[in-house]
Amino acid sequence: MTTTTARRSHQRLTALTPLRYLAALLIVGVTLAPLLFVILGGFRTNAQINTDPAGLPSPWVFSNYADILTSSSFWTFLGNSCLISISATALAVGLGSMAAFALSRYRFRGREGLYSMFTIGLLFPLGVAILPVYLLLRQLHLLESWVGVALPQAAFALPVTIIILRPFMAAIPSEIEDAAVVDGATRLGFFWRILLPLSRPALVTVSVLAFITSWNGYLLPLLVFNDPTHFTLPLGVATFQSQFSQDTASILAFTALSIVPALLFFIFAERHIVGGLTGSVKG
Repeated sequence: MTTTTARRSHQRLTALTPLRYLAALLIVGVTLAPLLFVILGGFRTNAQINTDPAGLPSPWVFSNYADILTSSSFWTFLGNSCLISISATALAVGLGSMAAFALSRYRFRGREGLYSMFTIGLLFPLGVAILPVYLLLRQLHLLESWVGVALPQAAFALPVTIIILRPFMAAIPSEIEDAAVVDGATRLGFFWRILLPLSRPALVTVSVLAFITSWNGYLLPLLVFNDPTHFTLPLGVATFQSQFSQDTASILAFTALSIVPALLFFIFAERHIVGGLTGSVKG
């Protein structure tokens, strides 16, 4: 009876396999089609786009990308985005890893309440608190400063960072810590030399999430910055689109180049993300 049931289950799974592949192809198509449209559109002229919006470049035009790559404004926007995103990611991961270490390896009164506070923080994204954040930044004289963008982004990335790191760190056996203490390691030494290397998959996961969230941030930089030399790439795309509203091909090329750094970062770290989330769920 057991063998028959297993055989039937296997047959059902085999019958559903084509449907799964079809669903996967549909998801990939829906995800990649807009991206390909933007990238390929940058290799076309405006006349080609107006004649056949969904067509392929014929002939291929490289001047759109070349003009943007040789413009100083694009590299200014790129540098600002890199500075803010890297700073916000470093702050979120650094502070989040220390908080997760304390919440996972120490026992003290109010620990679960503190952890619940960070969990509740997931319910309040940056857009909800944008007005009080703006008023606070103005009082602190952080407007027109990259610090005024990086600090709030790091703060709002802390909840998800701690929620992913805490169970991952808690799942690491206490025997490893005991052995490290016997060998003369302090708690800080255990955290720095042993716990962080063992938590690398989770650290990569939270780094990717914090970096991409900061990279794609639009509303906060829009409120903080008025000087175009301080703009990030999302603001740069909007500015470029308003200045060259009739040049669709150049707008598509600028948009494609603006997503390349985040896309490369995600592709580089993608295989670590699943491991980090899996360890978090198991913990």
